[in-house]
Amino acid sequence: MSQEFMKRIANREALVGVIGLGYVGLPLIDAFFRAGFRTLGYDIDQRKVEQLNAGQSYIKHVSSDRVGEWRESKKFEATADAKRLAEPDVIIICVPTPLNDSRDPDLSYIVGTGESIAEQLRPGQLIVLESTTYPTTTRDVLLPILEKTGLKAGKDFYLAYSPEREDPGNPVYSAAKIPKVVGGYDEQSLKLACELYGQAVVKVVPASSMEVAEAAKILENTYRAVNIALVNELKMLFDRMGIDIWSVIEAAKTKPFGFQAFYPGPGLGGHCIPIDPFYLTWLARRHGLSTRFIELAGEVNSRMPEYVIQRLGDFLNDAGKPVRGSKICLLGMAYKKDVDDPRESPSFTLMELLLKRGADLTYNDPHVPTLPSMRHHQLPEMSSTELTPEFLAKQDCVLIATDHSAYDYDFIVRHSQMVLDTRNATANVKIGHEKVRTA
Repeated sequence: MSQEFMKRIANREALVGVIGLGYVGLPLIDAFFRAGFRTLGYDIDQRKVEQLNAGQSYIKHVSSDRVGEWRESKKFEATADAKRLAEPDVIIICVPTPLNDSRDPDLSYIVGTGESIAEQLRPGQLIVLESTTYPTTTRDVLLPILEKTGLKAGKDFYLAYSPEREDPGNPVYSAAKIPKVVGGYDEQSLKLACELYGQAVVKVVPASSMEVAEAAKILENTYRAVNIALVNELKMLFDRMGIDIWSVIEAAKTKPFGFQAFYPGPGLGGHCIPIDPFYLTWLARRHGLSTRFIELAGEVNSRMPEYVIQRLGDFLNDAGKPVRGSKICLLGMAYKKDVDDPRESPSFTLMELLLKRGADLTYNDPHVPTLPSMRHHQLPEMSSTELTPEFLAKQDCVLIATDHSAYDYDFIVRHSQMVLDTRNATANVKIGHEKVRTA
């Protein structure tokens, strides 16, 4: 059975199903489409399904033109009908894995998806989990759900884990251009999954087990979280000493070995770095260990929004103004530059802190025209305000939270009274430096 399956993959005859049509699922569909595969997208959100079938995208880095091309080729269809999960030869799971209120992993989306697949599971299918999670999830959580059908992994169906890797806003690293780590339940599952991804991505890296592949993803993002925490902590120290952290990093990164530059900011955002390390701390507690280093990094990063607001208060105070009643415009709601993804963005925490202190708050983000509803934040309905000279002049302070390339920082500084810059976005501004302070 596996040899025939291998041929169907090599000949691009296999139907690839992707569950979860978001920031991971859609770029993955595009990678398989470009490789010549037919794809079936599944999502429980009927609105997403209808938009995609109408040739419309809802995320910035997969354009509507591209989705229209999928549809015109008749090689893509979206559905919210779980019964159709019996159709694909391959099912790739790209669903969210958030944290609950106590910062424990919430695997409800994986469990629910696994149950939906199990109801339609047929012999010969390959199931691949891509959702970021803690090591042993695929074997201990997903596998038992699938085997309740009476079908056995490695015999009746195939199972693998391949962590998603996305860098939204960076055209150099599309899904097809990022190497894929793959771990299989058994040798046949690994071979099939490697053959599949090998048709669509630049390089496949086989892992010795599913657990190694799961742990690799956690390591990647914990590495980033810890190093960002280091520069965030140094930023607070150097600010007090009157040393510019950005100049320090520029000097340090001239070393051609033993150093990689990480940069401070107003807090962590996105679906990986603020969340993944806590999977590891939770798993460590289950094994009777503590991960003090990782937990400390989480504490440092999570307090950065408070530090930014403290710096804003000091900046306004030096101008004889309180935060309460001051007009503050926050620039950037997306978690990183040049994307429309607001997940875990520190800008939402900054907004809550400013509103709590009585600021007269507005925002601008060319990629987030209206403020989305967020599960962990209670904010009023707001829309992006146009940055006209008149509007900027009326603001007591402009707070740069996300350094989008679309912003004209010379224009912003020239027409603003005060600018608090958390991203060093104004480093090359030619005039008005006396109006700018970093945070």
